[in-house]
Amino acid sequence: MAQIIAEASLVALNVGKPVPIAHGSKEILSGIFKKSSEMAHTLTFTGLNGDGQGDLVNHGGPDKAVCVYFEQRYSYWREQLEKPLEYGAFGENFTLSNWTEDDLCIGDIVAAGEVVLQVSQPRQPCFKLGLRHQQPELPGHVQRNGYTGFYFRVLQEGKIKAGTTFAITHKHPARKSIAEANRVMYIDKEDVQGIRELLEVEELAASWQQQLGKRLAKLMNEGQGGNTD
Repeated sequence: MAQIIAEASLVALNVGKPVPIAHGSKEILSGIFKKSSEMAHTLTFTGLNGDGQGDLVNHGGPDKAVCVYFEQRYSYWREQLEKPLEYGAFGENFTLSNWTEDDLCIGDIVAAGEVVLQVSQPRQPCFKLGLRHQQPELPGHVQRNGYTGFYFRVLQEGKIKAGTTFAITHKHPARKSIAEANRVMYIDKEDVQGIRELLEVEELAASWQQQLGKRLAKLMNEGQGGNTD
């Protein structure tokens, strides 16, 4: 892994309430549309004041309190989608400078002004991201290239606004990066050892623990999985 960049800046803080979005012949509610805010917002254990999700089963909750995307990924997507993209275009609450999926690990603790945060899981892009950009294949593209972003859980509540400095205050000893978690979840799906090592990280979000636990059980029952040394 490359040398870890210890600090980043909150380039944009993005919020939005659920709005109707066309999905085939019907409308569904989605919080994928975010707009940047210059105000200070209260961040609680379940998310930002002024923000919301349309699907509370698959989005939101303590393990997914804050959706984060990286400023460095925007140039790639502007080229791929051939259009200008404002921060928040990927439905993220925080757009962060400096870091990427290679720099942060599951369980890392980050201080940001009044608040304290912990990396809980990579983002799993759903079909609504494709609807947002009228690109149905976009979620799959994001999974394959690993430019997913991630989620923070909140360890200490407080107010936060754009421009706040983020600093890694604790590096989880397992050093399982967001990129590594993406590899195991989306690319090398039968990597038994990789799954086991991720499951050993107690700070990994419960939904990922469940998904990977079921996958591991299935692989073991089928006698698959390659090298388990």
